Amino acid sequence: MTAAETTSPPTERTDRVRLDKDHENHIARITISNPEKKNAMAPEDCELMGRFLDDVADDDAIKVVIVRGEGGVFTTGVDLNRAYGWYGTPGDDRRPSQRRRLTVDRKGQRMFHEFIGFPKVTIVQLESYALGLGFELALAADLVVASRQAKIGMPAARFLGPVLGNVALFLHRLGPVVMRDLMLTGRMAQAQEFESMKLFTRFVDEADVAAETEALAAQVAKMPADGITIAKEAYRVVEASSTLGLEETTAYLFHSYGTNLRFEPDEFNFVKERKKSGTSEAFKKRDEHFGAGSAQ
Repeated sequence: MTAAETTSPPTERTDRVRLDKDHENHIARITISNPEKKNAMAPEDCELMGRFLDDVADDDAIKVVIVRGEGGVFTTGVDLNRAYGWYGTPGDDRRPSQRRRLTVDRKGQRMFHEFIGFPKVTIVQLESYALGLGFELALAADLVVASRQAKIGMPAARFLGPVLGNVALFLHRLGPVVMRDLMLTGRMAQAQEFESMKLFTRFVDEADVAAETEALAAQVAKMPADGITIAKEAYRVVEASSTLGLEETTAYLFHSYGTNLRFEPDEFNFVKERKKSGTSEAFKKRDEHFGAGSAQ
């Protein structure tokens, strides 16, 4: 934490997400803080992060926003204790309608869409884990400082299906070979596996991620503010003509389909196992089903 952060009060603070602004150096920092669950995020945390991003977008003094996690962990993604629960209506035991799923997922994916087209420079400080939505945030950011030892991927594909997530973003950033590898196996990979393909901006050892992130943010913050905004708009317009242009619609549409699977008797059903035995036991049974290795 920098001196500027300790002397400037946070704009807004909650238990699990906070926003700090350093106007003197033109840098904002959004911190995910749920360390007992490796910074897993609930839907309300994502909504709050979206509001923080709106706040930063409207602040003319800010040029760069760092998104990071508390305690040396970026985020393991959605809190799977809450998975599927956000579709239901209290007191209604019926299967959620498809229109309800689409409404929830459209809202849930809005933050990612805004993050991709964000008018400030976005930097992800990637330490320890970037799974699920954390991996998507890293792929959507302008710049990423990644620990070589960090684990990345979409392990929820193992029980929610290999279409889970933002397929247009994955194809645009990962390419067809790596996308299929990570999605069709659901494996977790170490970030250093992708260093030669320059998947992320900087690859450093775990202990150096925070310092390198701050140095990169300070360097970018020296650029003219108008130039940054014009550049971000130019990137957005050009990328809209690529595969990434499909992101806004396909992200929530495919997520709704992917969370509405019918499982066959010999397939692992996470939601069923979680209901019967709890989340921890469901993870153990998942690992037994898929086996050991680099995946989780």
